[in-house]
Amino acid sequence: LVEAIHASDPAMVTVALRKQIQNRMAAGQSFWEIVRDTKRALLPNTAGCYTSKEALNTALMAREIFQTDFLKLEVIGDDQSLQPDPFALVEAATELVKRGFRVLPYCTEDFVLCRRLLDAGCEVLMPWAAPIGTGQGPRNPRALRELRERLPDVPLIVDAGLGLPSHACQVMEWGFDGVLINTAVSRAINPVYMATAFAAATRAGRFGYLAGPMA
Repeated sequence: LVEAIHASDPAMVTVALRKQIQNRMAAGQSFWEIVRDTKRALLPNTAGCYTSKEALNTALMAREIFQTDFLKLEVIGDDQSLQPDPFALVEAATELVKRGFRVLPYCTEDFVLCRRLLDAGCEVLMPWAAPIGTGQGPRNPRALRELRERLPDVPLIVDAGLGLPSHACQVMEWGFDGVLINTAVSRAINPVYMATAFAAATRAGRFGYLAGPMA
């Protein structure tokens, strides 16, 4: 884990608080010390929450434990695909912003949902490329590209469903501002190599976008 984090040189490392609590206290403390020692900014998340109330309670605990107002907000609406619940997501985001959180919601590429989240006070959006853990890459490229075009000034981070470095390069070439990677690295035969590859692909895609590709 530590080698993969250093190899990818991420801006932030996300930590699922609920998964931490379910482990034994000693194991959880050991894991927390490992992550803290990487000296990376932390982005607590509400993975595993199915209601806005559940997400709110988890967020409050996360802020107390990790001492940060940044939060990756997840409110799951479907067990099979882990697709976000759009109604509970907006409800939770609205309340969390009122309480001073800097909310980064995990959402779909639906423009209306994204607009509602921005109206709720979110400054950054994290649309999926495909369902969590599938590694399929962008399943709806047209919608993702249209989202980027219609929200040119909003930071957009593609979260979930990227399985290959080429997927990361692709969305970065479209003008997205970053990617969040977990399963593609953790399930690789060599996670450190995969983390290195994703870092290189992300930078390549960003430079490709900034270069102004030919029509």
